Amino acid sequence: MTETGGRVLTDAEKARIERNRIKALHLRQAKLVAHPYQKKNINSVAGEESVIKVQGAKYIDSGGGFLLEQAVIPTSGQPITTGAASTEINKVSNDAISIPITFEECLDCGDAFVESYLLSNFGHSVCDKCRDPDGRHSLITRTEAKAEYLLKDCDFDRRDPPLRYISRKNPHNVRWGEMKLYLLMQVEKRAMEVWGTEEELSRQHELREEQREVTKVKKYNKQMKQLRMEMRSSLFTKETKATHEHEFGPDTYNETDDNYTHTCLKCPYTETYEKM
Repeated sequence: MTETGGRVLTDAEKARIERNRIKALHLRQAKLVAHPYQKKNINSVAGEESVIKVQGAKYIDSGGGFLLEQAVIPTSGQPITTGAASTEINKVSNDAISIPITFEECLDCGDAFVESYLLSNFGHSVCDKCRDPDGRHSLITRTEAKAEYLLKDCDFDRRDPPLRYISRKNPHNVRWGEMKLYLLMQVEKRAMEVWGTEEELSRQHELREEQREVTKVKKYNKQMKQLRMEMRSSLFTKETKATHEHEFGPDTYNETDDNYTHTCLKCPYTETYEKM
């Protein structure tokens, strides 16, 4: 492929350049035979005022902003012969077609075309007149495709063939990163390659919805537990121990203090009290 200004020309661009060059050659041939702005008849002898010498070579001022070689103008009153010039130009035209023009067949209407928006950007062989930007050929962002079709980054970039995309500025904020837009038809096809059927894709959506609900409940319970700990930390215990009921033995009277004492039979707890 040819590089122009650091950019590689596509086959369609090279074909368009070649068609323009051939058209220019034919236009030049027509001007050599009869220039519309030339006052004198081209079959007559050219005047000295129309002949210009450039580095020893003679040229004819066509009056249209370019010069014609002297060889195409008859000399000594002889009539012009355009056969040689025409043959030479025809040879140039025939030899110049070195780049074959590849025509694509539209998948919708079957017409042949050279280039289109979907073919150039996504490799999808559909002509511009059959393109449906709001329907089948709509675009979808990478984030939306991952959420709706449960695709991973490797499904876009590493699975063969990698999905083609176009970059656009984020409409919500120009300072954010550029969006990657994919062709919806190709994203749906890739989803079927990953999940197999639409039923499986729906089942995966349901499973992930259930997991989200379980995670939401666990998060809620954790937050409530934390809130209780903050509000009633003095009463909160991680494990509730079984309560112990004392079984006291016989009372012992203390004459000095004038009170009674009894001790638990199951633990060393001793209680002192007064009888009213």
